[in-house]
Amino acid sequence: MMHVAFLLLVVFTAAAPSKKVCSYQDILDYLNLTTNNSVFKLTRPILDYTHPTTVELDIILFAILAVIEKTQTFIPFVWATMMWNNERISWDPAQFCGIRQIAVPRDMLWRPDLFIYEMIQKDDSPLNPYVHVSYDGIVTSEEDMRVVSTCKMDVHKFPFDTQRCNITVGSAAHCIDEIRLFPFSNSSRATQFSREVMKTQGEWEFLQLSVNSSNYTIHDRQWELLVYTFTMKRRPLLHVINFLLPILFFLSLDLASYFIADHRGEKLGFKVTVLLAISVLLLILNEILPSMSNNTPLIATYCIVIFALMLLSLLETILVTYLMEKDSASQELSLRDNCKDKQEKVKIDEYNTDENKKTCCSCICKASDGEKQHEMLPVSEKVNTRIESGESHVLLLILEELQELQKALNLHLSCRKEGGKSFQWAQRINRAFFIFYVTTVSLFLPFIFIEWNS
Repeated sequence: MMHVAFLLLVVFTAAAPSKKVCSYQDILDYLNLTTNNSVFKLTRPILDYTHPTTVELDIILFAILAVIEKTQTFIPFVWATMMWNNERISWDPAQFCGIRQIAVPRDMLWRPDLFIYEMIQKDDSPLNPYVHVSYDGIVTSEEDMRVVSTCKMDVHKFPFDTQRCNITVGSAAHCIDEIRLFPFSNSSRATQFSREVMKTQGEWEFLQLSVNSSNYTIHDRQWELLVYTFTMKRRPLLHVINFLLPILFFLSLDLASYFIADHRGEKLGFKVTVLLAISVLLLILNEILPSMSNNTPLIATYCIVIFALMLLSLLETILVTYLMEKDSASQELSLRDNCKDKQEKVKIDEYNTDENKKTCCSCICKASDGEKQHEMLPVSEKVNTRIESGESHVLLLILEELQELQKALNLHLSCRKEGGKSFQWAQRINRAFFIFYVTTVSLFLPFIFIEWNS
């Protein structure tokens, strides 16, 4: 009985099918795909040379590393996927345990010679050493690329600008009859994928990625291109805080300086200091903007107009200060001449008074020598009366001179308040320029901000 059971077990085990074991090497051996086989890598993988090789390309934006306006350079980090058909490769997955795809070194197969037209620096990112091969001959290559490309930028509305930079992909050696390029994803799908995988944007905000196909002809041969356009908008907050607002603050200070007295030197020094501060900001702007541009940037117009207004304000302050100093000097000169004339007149009157005193004194002496004792008393009384009358006359003259000097001083003070012709012209110029300044600023600032937002 035991022998019969053992015999049945052996028969059952021998009748059960064994599970097949497969490996990727079996597929390579089946295809004869080796590193030394030049059939797969020397020429375009087609069986009929009249058949073009279809290449599908997909580019997804990972990050915006830098946008340099000075050199007009756009540096994105992208993920590129390329798929093409190799007509020499195919196998039945059922014969190889259901294996539908394998990975082989990229040097074993032919690859399309696609390159980026705008690239100005060789990509130094690590390359993916493998490509994926499907059972139906579809070869897929995936790479992460740091693209350093040139971009024609329009900085007319800096820092509220929107830039569009292109990455144009095409073949270097194969025309449209040999390689056809098609986008794997349309514009909306590529934009959606880019927004989902976006890692960093920095100063820029990614808006859209559009895909277009174009052709060009050279020497009767037509070439096909795929153009990926990246649309991005600058975040202006940093430039507004660090540049636009300080200039507005300096402009407000320059307007407020009109309330400083003109006959002092503080106003002139204050305006010169503000003008120098604007000059420093213009040097910073020169480092940011490119040296050449199709249109003059609005921020340059903004700075130049404000700088010109401050320069005119400084020149107007110099003119007003000169007119006021000229008027003040002429008034002081006339006052000095009047005082000099009055002083000479007072000296002449004092001299005449002294002569009268001397005459009176000589008369007293003569009367004391030639007359008698009883006649001396009346004569001396007369002389004393004359002396007292002469002194009172001198005092009256001094009082009159003091009154005239007081009148001249009051006249001078009133002239200082009312001002002469130069002073009046200075006030008119100051008032007219202030009205012009405020009107120009009130019209210019709304206009420039409307242009920025349009």
